[in-house]
Amino acid sequence: MKLIVRTGLAAAVALGAVATAVVPASAAVVTDDPRPVAGAHAVVPNPKTIKAADYNQARSTLAKAGSQTAAKSHPVHGKTDVPVSYGTSLLAAARDEFRQADKKLPPKDKKSDMSIAHYNAIHSAAKTMGIDTW
Repeated sequence: MKLIVRTGLAAAVALGAVATAVVPASAAVVTDDPRPVAGAHAVVPNPKTIKAADYNQARSTLAKAGSQTAAKSHPVHGKTDVPVSYGTSLLAAARDEFRQADKKLPPKDKKSDMSIAHYNAIHSAAKTMGIDTW
């Protein structure tokens, strides 16, 4: 009987020691003051609306880069702001179009499955509109 009690106590002490060692290590992962990590991309939520002038400039950038979707879309006029969905739809359509057009390029000439020029145009247009995710 004493052997069972001693074994149980030893197990409890061992488990307590492991829990004590694990808790501070896991607590160190959660911080109230997040520090930026080099090379990490900060995700900022998209705005609810974008300025019509910014949308038109981004549309022009994508059309000049070769997006038929952007070239066929109509510029916004008569409004000061448009829903962010206008911009995200434009970016997604151009992204898909560029990826399709660039699929035969060698991997060394591509970034995110499209030519580097197309990648830069998409990201320039997104930055113009203040859109981070599309």
